[in-house]
Amino acid sequence: MQTTLAVERVGWRQTAVKTEAVQRGAIFALSLLCALLLWSLLAWWVGKPAFLPSPARTLAGAVELLRNGDLQADVAASFGRIIVGFTVGTLLGIPLGLLMGMSPFVRIFMDPYVEFFRFIPPIAFVTLAVIWFGLGETSKIVLIVYTTVFMVAINTMIGVLGVEPDKRFAALCLGASRTQVFFHVIIPAVIPSIVTGMKIAMGNSFMTVVSAEMVAARSGVGYLIFNSRLFLLTEWIFVGIITLGIMGFISDRALRLLAATLLRRYEVRM
Repeated sequence: MQTTLAVERVGWRQTAVKTEAVQRGAIFALSLLCALLLWSLLAWWVGKPAFLPSPARTLAGAVELLRNGDLQADVAASFGRIIVGFTVGTLLGIPLGLLMGMSPFVRIFMDPYVEFFRFIPPIAFVTLAVIWFGLGETSKIVLIVYTTVFMVAINTMIGVLGVEPDKRFAALCLGASRTQVFFHVIIPAVIPSIVTGMKIAMGNSFMTVVSAEMVAARSGVGYLIFNSRLFLLTEWIFVGIITLGIMGFISDRALRLLAATLLRRYEVRM
């Protein structure tokens, strides 16, 4: 009897999850349809494609860019810069944030640098980056690293400081070493804060790479948007903007999947 009830509960939960997924998908599709309808009405009301192209005209521009290969090349260039710079910045920011959270000396020592540089936008360093590193990929990657490292470090530090002392003390009392406390208590508790910092840093990375590509680049989505204005190809500008949104959406979902995977692995180990 109990086995039958358990099977029925599992089946009910699976059905509920599937129903919720279908509902969310339907709402998502409805939202996109409403946006396209509003966009079409505004474009029809304005009546000037050079000012506000319609969805159909924008789609035609996207097809044109896809056929000549420019869109794929620009997306690959921007994504490559973001992935490299974001990865390097994250790998630097996480250890720095952990050290700042666990060591008062490191936190006090690094505080003036973190508080000073995090208020200076990376756009302010675009010209210097070009002078120091040239017009190649290095200047863009360095700017993205600068954008990422402080945001990830600060959120990681906040996560470490937010771990309840009772959890550390309880683990030590049960015989755990400081290394075990670090890997099995602090790290799992800090993962959500790290992911939050990474998500914010990812958004800032997109802003940084677009700004850098508009000023000093011959490829990338930012270059596509900036260069299209010279020929009044407004539909290409819209293609670039929409492409950035899609790239950001994919990046956000990838970070969510990474966070869920890490938390699941730590739960299994513990």
